[in-house]
Parts: sequence; structure tokens; C-alpha cells
Amino acid sequence: MATLQYISGFGNECASEDPRCPGALPEGQNNPQVCPYNLYAEQLSGSAFTCPRSTNKRSWLYRILPSVSHKPFESTDQGHVTNNWDEVDPDPNQLRWKPFEIPKASQKKVDFVSGLHTLCGAGDIRSNNGLAVHIFLCNTSMGDRCFYNSDGDFLIVPQKGKLLIYTEFGKMIVQPNEICVIQRGMRFSVDVFEETRGYILEVYGVHFELPDLGPIGANGLANPRDFLIPVAWYEDRQVPGGYTVINKYQGKLFAAKQNVSPFNVVAWHGNYTPYKYNLENFMVINAVAYDHAPLLVLSQDPSIFTVLTAKSLRPGVAIADFVIFPPRWGVADKTFRPPYYHRNCMSEFMGLIKGHYEAKEGGFLPGGGSLHSTMTPHGPDAECFEKASKAKLVPERIADGTMAFMFESSLSMAVTKWGLKTSHCLDDNYYKCWEPLKSHFTPNSRSPAGPK
Repeated sequence: MATLQYISGFGNECASEDPRCPGALPEGQNNPQVCPYNLYAEQLSGSAFTCPRSTNKRSWLYRILPSVSHKPFESTDQGHVTNNWDEVDPDPNQLRWKPFEIPKASQKKVDFVSGLHTLCGAGDIRSNNGLAVHIFLCNTSMGDRCFYNSDGDFLIVPQKGKLLIYTEFGKMIVQPNEICVIQRGMRFSVDVFEETRGYILEVYGVHFELPDLGPIGANGLANPRDFLIPVAWYEDRQVPGGYTVINKYQGKLFAAKQNVSPFNVVAWHGNYTPYKYNLENFMVINAVAYDHAPLLVLSQDPSIFTVLTAKSLRPGVAIADFVIFPPRWGVADKTFRPPYYHRNCMSEFMGLIKGHYEAKEGGFLPGGGSLHSTMTPHGPDAECFEKASKAKLVPERIADGTMAFMFESSLSMAVTKWGLKTSHCLDDNYYKCWEPLKSHFTPNSRSPAGPK
């Protein structure tokens, strides 16, 4: 495949034409009586028309046929997608999952949509307030099928296998250690090249944005110019057997047939687009004297490891934050350097793309996950505590070859039946990693022993 081209920048007003049709964008207006090349004009709105200019999201698409050209939607197989947060009783325990098993292609063909599994979530789709965490496990491309989500935005984190994503705005290759965001209402189809696995953070009713930098200043964290937007590409393709459009609406899946590929957009302009980002480009901020900067106190704004945030109506509190723990230097003096023991008003789902997470190098594996719910205590396992408490504090590299991440929310997330039972990946022995912790209390001596 030829190298794909992209437009650089986050939230920019962009314009793109497929080079096969130069001049496809109308000049000076959005909706002419007759569009160049006799295309149809169609607006895709990601916000209310009356939103302030700073938050107004919309794009104009110039396409061979409008997206309304389809048969009626009908309910289809729901698979393991759900928004029923009451299907099993709540579980406040620390939860950890072994790597989620990918179905073998030799046994059953599973594409991106049929391989979606809802793990946990909270809130209400109909009131546009909440989130869900999904796992995707697939082994075949979608072919003549596409998907769009009427409920919210998908932040997709591939962990094993690259994704070739066709969208109405163009094509993107998304590799492990990259992410992409497909915003609400955008049709897309996913090609895979091997048995493939990853994570999805879905947010309802809001969009992801860059976190405010506060006292960090003008530069740092995820820089806007490192976000990449696809360029226009179209196919004028008839599908005699019918192309299937799958829609997630109010948490349920529906399917409709149409006679043509939906990726028939010849040109577009606007600020409501899909985009991708390479996590290696993240500019890390860290403590350089002692203690921790707010790397785990993520309800504070800004959190120094936040890539994207989906804000709630309460200042400084997010519906969801996407946070990473990338390779970096650790130099804090007189400090217990791993993440500290913690109880939090937030819910914290963690995943691992590659490597070994510093606080739990044993059982937390790439392709698995953990959930520490609201006010559930968590922190380093016994081995990590003993090692870090005795370590000589010299400058050291942390997390080289590793990329862990967190989906964090102010909402109290419930785990689905698939997550607790059907997946058969829940690690029943997770709690045992803290059992070897022992008291080091010295009531007659205030001075800690410290490293020798």
C-alpha cells in the first residue's frame, strides 16, 4: 500500500479534495445549486447549530450519493455490545483481566463490529451523559460493511495488529502505540491483517479535546500539530449484493442495505473529522525535585499525562480522560517513585499496549486490563513496594519499551456480564498481589531505615 497522506493539526478548519477531481470544493459557498462534478452537498454536524463558534463542530461533504440513500434500518445481532449497567450486581473489588482472547480465524471469522465486547460503563445514552469501555477482538476485515455510532465518539487504542480504517474523510493506518478518534456519526470500516485486539473508550454527548495546560504554559503534553487528519479519498463502487451499514443507536445495533460504497466523498471541508495520534510524540512532564506531580491525581486540571479529555459540566471534572504512562526519566529525590497507594473518587480502567507496567510487573499483561472503582484502594504490589523502598535514588529511565494507559472517569462504572463472567479472563487471584505486604512500623524509632 502506498504511504497515506494526512493533514496536521487538532480541531483545525481543514479542506481536502481527492486529486482525481481538482476543484471539487465549491468556491465561496457551502451549498450551491449545482455542485462541481454534479456532486451532492451534505453537512455532518457534531454540535448544535447554535453552539459558540469555539465549540461548533461541522463539516461539509461533497459526495457521489448522499448518505440517506439506503433501505430501512432493522435490528441486527447485538453480539456483546450493551449499555445495560444493571445486568449483574455491582462489584467493588479490585478487578484485573488476563489478556482478552482473540478468536482464531480458522475457527470463526470475526470482524471489528462483531468483535466488539462491552466491558464496563456508566451513564445514560439518551441523555448524552456517560461512557463505555469496549474491547475489540477480531481476525478478518469488514469487507462490504461499515459502522457508525449515533451515541458517541470512539477513541480506539489498537494493542495487537494494525488497522486500516476507511472513513468518509479518507483512509488512516493506525498501528499499536497510536490511537484514533472516530467522532459521532462518522461512517467507517476496518481492515485487519492478523488476529487483532484493542481497547475503545466511548463517550456520550461530548467530544474529546486537548486538556488545558495551566501553569505548564504554552507547550507540552500532546502538541496539536502531531494530530493527523486523513485526506479526501473516494471510491465510486456499486455493490450488487448490497453494502451493509451498521448503526449503534441508543445502545442497540441496527443494519441497513444500500447499493453503493459509503466512501464516496470526493471533497470535504470543516472542523469535524476523524484523526489519529502517535503516542511516542507525547511531551512528558514530570517532577524534578521530590514527590509526585499530579500524575495520578487525575481529577486535577491539568493532569500531566493526559492526552485527551472529554469534559463534564463541572469545572476540572471529566466524563473521561485518556491518560498514558510513557517512557521517561525518574529523578525525584527522597521519594517513593512508583505510583503511590491511592483511593480515588474517580473510576480508573487501565490497559497495557506493550511492555511491563512499573507498579505491577507480574500479572498485568499486554492485552489485559484492570479496573479500580470509586474509592476502591489500589497501588503497587508487595514486590514493587519493597524494591522501590530500598532502591538507590539515582536518575533512571522508567517504562522504556512500555506503554500503559488509563481511561478515567468521574462516573462510577459498572462491569458487564461479559466482563465478569462470559469473557473467562477475570483474574480471580488479583487481590493476592497485596497479601505479602507487611508492617514496617517502628514505634520506638521515627527515623526510617532507608536504602543502604
